[in-house]
Amino acid sequence: MRILWRPFGFSRLLKVKSCNSTESKLLIPLAWTTLTQKLRKVPGIFFLFQRKVFSTMAEMEASKSKSELFSPPSNVRGMKNLDRTAFKKTVTIPVLKVRKEIANRLLRSLKRSALQRPGIKRVIEDPEDEECRLIMLDPYKIITHDSFEKAELSILSQLNVSPQISKYNLELTYENFKSEEILGAVLPEGQDVISGFSRVGHIVHLNLRDHQLPFKHLIGQVMIDKNPGITSAVNKINNIDNTYRNFEMELLSGEENMMTKVRENNYTYEFDFSKVYWNPRLSTEHGRITDLLKSEDVLFDVFAGVGPFTIPAAKKNCTVFANDLNPESHKWLLHNCKLNKVDQKVKVFNLDGKDFLQGPVRKELQQQLELAEERKPSIHIIMNLPAKAIEFLSTFRSLLDGQPCSSELLPRVHCYSFSKDANPVQDVQQRAGAALGISLETCSSVHSVRNVAPNKVMLCITFQIPASVLYKNQTINLENDEEPSVKRQRKDNDFLEEKTETAPDT
Repeated sequence: MRILWRPFGFSRLLKVKSCNSTESKLLIPLAWTTLTQKLRKVPGIFFLFQRKVFSTMAEMEASKSKSELFSPPSNVRGMKNLDRTAFKKTVTIPVLKVRKEIANRLLRSLKRSALQRPGIKRVIEDPEDEECRLIMLDPYKIITHDSFEKAELSILSQLNVSPQISKYNLELTYENFKSEEILGAVLPEGQDVISGFSRVGHIVHLNLRDHQLPFKHLIGQVMIDKNPGITSAVNKINNIDNTYRNFEMELLSGEENMMTKVRENNYTYEFDFSKVYWNPRLSTEHGRITDLLKSEDVLFDVFAGVGPFTIPAAKKNCTVFANDLNPESHKWLLHNCKLNKVDQKVKVFNLDGKDFLQGPVRKELQQQLELAEERKPSIHIIMNLPAKAIEFLSTFRSLLDGQPCSSELLPRVHCYSFSKDANPVQDVQQRAGAALGISLETCSSVHSVRNVAPNKVMLCITFQIPASVLYKNQTINLENDEEPSVKRQRKDNDFLEEKTETAPDT
């Protein structure tokens, strides 16, 4: 309830509590009714505006009916084999009759009110008058001619169009429903529908839950139908816990072809999705790390995959050493370096991460740090293996011989990890620090990459390796060290001659 009070020529809006406008035996609503009647008899002093704050049962039913208007027929509930013909449905929607020569012009002015549904034309022929057209209106927004906004009514008036609303019976088919509407109508009522998916080229990658599995083939086909360019739908059927970081997948619908091409941050990658690791949700993180790099920096990519960190770094004129244990990732890493014309800037290895650190990385670090005093490049080490990367940090302990370089030249590590801890930042700092034998709480930064699952987050901890950790014969706390600081190492020539490859010439 609002009262406009005008004492002696001044206006002031007074707010008072609203009350139910329906009949009541309570004295307070009755008193308000009496008061409003008396106030209206006093001219020029009070103007009373009453606002209804409660919906009637009829209004609630109408609202529910609206939400069901564009829902598929109820008889599709529980369908496991997709029958597109079962989704036919006729609904009544409001339309505006206009002269055909102004229909498209008027439609541009009625964007708010016009119907927006997949596969439905917003302007159709009038079956009763060939000189006129019908503009489809949104039944959620337009109920009567009073539903138009003032600006819309003004346009209608200028074009000499009556705002009178007519009704039209519209037949909806499978093509007119969105994927979430179809799956929401098919899956058990009250259960989660597909909330998200990953697109990898022509492949849609799903992680189905148990209650969705009986409908998996239907879900796969719907995702193909409703996402242009998608020709294959797959479901992950185990976690990424094997040696090569790829996962076992099941083809739900479509082509069996897993050879795909993707574009990320203006670079092109080709690979067999069934044999390598690729996550399109890390695109922003790949870009973030690339932005930290400068021309002539040195990058060691310990778990490089098919190259989403390596190739952008090489394009920035960095010296890159990239490694992956998976032979398929190694193969496509070489291919993608050549595809993006950086094959001469990248040295590619096919080693276990620990062997890569103790072999090529150790040798190159020794050389780069000796030269660093002259040209002072930044050295970055990326360890993108969230499930296990922290375990590899102990390899840095006593990795180098000789006198330590100046602190600003020490390598900067970007190490990824998952955490389910209530304090994930502290958790990652403590685990990484334990692997190195130092405390990282005051000399590291932690970036939250993404939420992987409820109560599980992916993070990136960044820090410079202290000289006391990296160099032999330096003071270091060896508590909780599972292995001796000096480990058996292969000869450097073994790595460089047997396992080093560059992309072949064309």
